[in-house]
Amino acid sequence: MVELPDLALSVRQPWAWAIIHGGKIIENRSLGSIKAGNMDCRSICIHAASAMKRDEYEWAVSRLERHGAACPRPDILAYGGIIGTVEVVDVVTESESEWIGGQAGLVLENPRAIEPIPVKGALGYFRWERAGTLVPPAPWMKTWDRPNGDADTLDLFNAAPQFAKGPEKPFNTSKKNSLSTP
Repeated sequence: MVELPDLALSVRQPWAWAIIHGGKIIENRSLGSIKAGNMDCRSICIHAASAMKRDEYEWAVSRLERHGAACPRPDILAYGGIIGTVEVVDVVTESESEWIGGQAGLVLENPRAIEPIPVKGALGYFRWERAGTLVPPAPWMKTWDRPNGDADTLDLFNAAPQFAKGPEKPFNTSKKNSLSTP
């Protein structure tokens, strides 16, 4: 077994997937959350958070499409576990990268995927330990791109969804003052 870093950072899907597989090189956070979470430069595990809302996913799919990354269906993504590792090499407030979008960002390099390990998440960097099982996909995830929302209908096409105009970025009502943008 490969030695994994002791600390992890929880990231909502599909952004956790994008960090490990889709070329996302900056994880946006507020300056306050970076300080409060003791986030600095080091090797960390990426934890895929246990929940995701439909409007968040649809906005992320259109954003990832602009970056040339084809996001997996929501029911294929892992939830509630460690999915890989990265090196945090800098903390920036400005960048030429199109991935910057908040007050500050953790600059990430060398993503490495692993088989998902069930872990409970926490805020900031946290010491992780194996726990239970991965979180199953929510019901809406199983019917996301199916005709009439029928989970029993087989995929007719294997093409990623195309947006003439991307969905609106969802407003995070749980954190009124959050400036973090994936």
